[in-house]
Amino acid sequence: MTLTLRSIEERKERAMQDKAQDKAKSRGGIEGEGSYSGTRAYDEATAKFIKDGKVDKAAKQAEQAMESDEAAELKAAEAKGKAGDPRGQNRKKPA
Repeated sequence: MTLTLRSIEERKERAMQDKAQDKAKSRGGIEGEGSYSGTRAYDEATAKFIKDGKVDKAAKQAEQAMESDEAAELKAAEAKGKAGDPRGQNRKKPA
């Protein structure tokens, strides 16, 4: 078996993920921020979404939503997200 730099890096990454999962299991399954299992689940779901050919349909639905009565609400949510305070903790209190 020939080991390439990529296969070595993949093995290292997998070993780190396994170690993190073992550590999480010892803490009752809590992995914390940036969990490997959460990242893996997201990556797998994203790959499946793309493989199943759902991207074009979702893009079309988003385009239609932006042309509907819902557009103002969607734009406000986008602006709030871009503002960097998703929980609204820095909102100014009404006077």
